[in-house]
Amino acid sequence: MKNRNSNIAMLFILALSFMSYTTLKDKTVKVKESSVIWKGYKVGGEHTGTIDLKSGSLIFNGKTLTGGNFTIDMTTLGSTDLDGEYKGKLDSHLKSDDFFGVEEFPTATLDITSVTGKDGNFNVKANITIKGKTEAISFPLLIKDNTATANLKIDRTKHNITYKSPSILETIKDKAIYDEFDLNVTLKF
Repeated sequence: MKNRNSNIAMLFILALSFMSYTTLKDKTVKVKESSVIWKGYKVGGEHTGTIDLKSGSLIFNGKTLTGGNFTIDMTTLGSTDLDGEYKGKLDSHLKSDDFFGVEEFPTATLDITSVTGKDGNFNVKANITIKGKTEAISFPLLIKDNTATANLKIDRTKHNITYKSPSILETIKDKAIYDEFDLNVTLKF
């Protein structure tokens, strides 16, 4: 009986030591120091702007990224390539139901579902929810020091945003707004 109890105690100690080497660390993203820059494309041009993170965290096992989640404040959506009246019109239109419907959907989320890679170079799979619609996406993410960077392509039609979409309405080709837009993300933690 004494040997059995000491074997159980030894297994318990080994389990505790193993857990101490595999603890997950949640790193909060510094939202005021981070940036999300968007770029949308249309026939004959493009628009750029910013949007703020409301909250975010990255989960690590040692130096290996294993997960994370983010909430985006859609009410901060704004253009940076226009001024005055034209900026006001574009910003209002982007926040309207034709696009992101921020009155009904004031936030969007991104939840990392799996990560592969090492040494700061990761391939991320995630679910992004915009306007209540979720899309599975994947993208490369680079981590160096306390900064993560990623470039994402999002298909707006997957989120029920079809205003002047050439894939929905064939007749508007010369005034089309392309379905994909870019998010260039820099996260400080």
